[in-house]
Order: sequence, then structure tokens, then C-alpha cells
Amino acid sequence: MKTIGENVVRIEAEALRALADRISGPMAKAFGRAVELMYGCKGRVVVTGMGKSGIIARKVAATLNSTGTPALFMHPVEAVHGDLGMVVRGDVVLALSASGETEEILRLLATLKRLQVPLIAMTCDDTNADRATQPSTLSSAADVALDCSVAKEACTLGLAPTASTTTMLALGDALAITLAEKRGFKEEDFANLHPGGKLGKRLARVESLMHSGDAIPCVTPKTKMPDVIYEMSRKKLGMTAVLEGKKLVGVISDGDLRRLLEKRGKDALDLTAGQCMTKNPKTIASNEFAATALALMEEKKITSLAVVDGKGKLEGVVHLHDLWGTEMM
Repeated sequence: MKTIGENVVRIEAEALRALADRISGPMAKAFGRAVELMYGCKGRVVVTGMGKSGIIARKVAATLNSTGTPALFMHPVEAVHGDLGMVVRGDVVLALSASGETEEILRLLATLKRLQVPLIAMTCDDTNADRATQPSTLSSAADVALDCSVAKEACTLGLAPTASTTTMLALGDALAITLAEKRGFKEEDFANLHPGGKLGKRLARVESLMHSGDAIPCVTPKTKMPDVIYEMSRKKLGMTAVLEGKKLVGVISDGDLRRLLEKRGKDALDLTAGQCMTKNPKTIASNEFAATALALMEEKKITSLAVVDGKGKLEGVVHLHDLWGTEMM
């Protein structure tokens, strides 16, 4: 049984190696043309497929969406019963069919041609082979035909789509990531498209986690220490910002207060915030990732960060406790 599992993986790995060789070789021009068509698409990339190819098509559409290329999945059977209305001029259709002869896909061709929608085919009939046999109907009708052919399926019967669907999936990923790079898709773009789940929490921005408004503990440099302590206790963030107007000039933390009392005793209560504060404290911008705030806190061994704009105006405070819910810790 272990040998069968190993062989399946090796067969699929070999299929992927062959696919990579085609993308860098005989299929390079077709791959580039497909990327250009999808990059220039004014509407959406409509991905369609039937059966196992349809399952892969759904995943390809999802990957395109999450990497900055608007896409949707269209079931070919539902399409001929009205869902073709979701395809309009300006779209690009990406059709997946191992044989290139899937009846449900072929029934869409006349409407796609009438709409003058570019068609990219992803099939397993070797469109780059120099042989007498004709390419499939879908490949022949497509503006661009991409070759997902495999030497053999990993199924011991040679029947179940295995290596072929793996190459389709990999080719879909190759298109999506190439498009993302071409669009200059960045980490912040990815974060904006993934606000939910563990990934979204890990990519959360400081502005979505920070305390702001009346929740910010703040005093002036002239505030007496008894009032400073009261403000820190009331707001429960283990620190207070010291402001001149709206500009941050320092912070006083629980640690600062403890060290001050150890050094000065009750005389510390006669001092002002300006005399006790830490000047030039570590700060962070509101558009930084929460992960960046966490790394800075860990590096400086502090539990809170003042959030300021480019001119030093205080916008909020982010506390270590606020980051625990992001599942980064």
C-alpha cells in the first residue's frame, strides 16, 4: 500500500515537471498570451468545467479572486439554462476539460463566439504535439489552448482523473500568480482581500485593533503624578500618553511608575508627568500590520505602543492583549 501511495505522488510529480518544461518551452507563447488576455480583461475571468475539472475550475476561480483578478465559476449545465447571462462582453472565459470534448462545455461555444468573448482552453489533448491526430474541439475553438496533458494518470486503472487534475490545478495557480505579479499585487492587497479567519487575523492592521478616542489614557506634561496614576488605572492599558496639544511627547508606563516609586518614594507624587515620562517612545503607524507591532513589542520588551501619524499626532494605543486574539501568539 505504501508503494502505491509513493507511485501516485511520483507520477503526479513527474506530470508537474513536464508541465513546467512546457511552460518554459513549447507552451511559453500560449501561456504568455493567456496571461495577457486575462490581464487585459475589463470584466471578469469566468472559469468553467464539468465533473472533476469543474472542481478544479472552482478552485482556480477562487485563487484568481484572492490574488487580485476578479473571477467567478460558471457551471456549464446551469449555463445553458440561463446562467450564461453572467457572461458579458469584456469578460474572458477559461474552460477546463480533460478531453476537450465535454459536451456541456461545447454547447457554450456558439454563445461565447456571438458575445465575442475570448476563450482560453485548458485541456489534456496535447495541442503542441506534432502528430496526425486533430486537436480537440475545445482547443480548436479557443483563442488560446493550454496543454495539461500527462503521460499517464496516477490511478492504477488509468481511469480516475488524478495527474491530469493536478496539472490543471498547477497551471491555474501559475496563471493566477503570474497575473498577481504583473499587477504588482502586494501583501497589503492580500490582507485587504482576506479579512476573515486565521489568515485575516494574522494580517490585521494596527488601526483595527488599537484603542482610540476616549479610551486612550492621556495627560499633559504639567499633570501631577497622582492624576497620572488615576488616568492609568482608569483606562487600564498599563501606560499613559503625554501630549502637548495632540502631539505625543512621551509616555509613562507601569514599569516607569514602579521604578520611580522605588527611587523617589512618596516624593514621586510631587512630580509632573513631564518630569517622569519617557521621551521619544517607540511608536507605530496605524496602517502597519499587527504582526509588525507584535515584533516591535517583543524586541523592546514593552506591552503597549502609541499609534501616531506622520506628524506625531496621537491616534491610538495598541496593547499586547489586543494582539492575543489575532492568533499570532
